[in-house]
Amino acid sequence: MPDMSASASLAMTHLATLAKEVDEDKVTPGVLGFIVFAAMALAVWALMKSMSKHMNKVDFKESPDKEASGKETTDSPSGKTSPAKG
Repeated sequence: MPDMSASASLAMTHLATLAKEVDEDKVTPGVLGFIVFAAMALAVWALMKSMSKHMNKVDFKESPDKEASGKETTDSPSGKTSPAKG
């Protein structure tokens, strides 16, 4: 069986030559990529600020229901509630 380190070093030499052939200017996002990223970051910041403002306006306290608090539901015509069955 051939030595595994020899095949690994052979693969690395092929990958190293491929890496040298790649133009470095084509790999980086450049100024346009930074501008797009910065615009997206500003948009997320503005959306979070707006959401925070809207969430502060929300009233989480539940108002009492006027109909349910004034009347009790009855099961029998005499006005008395029947015991729970079960």
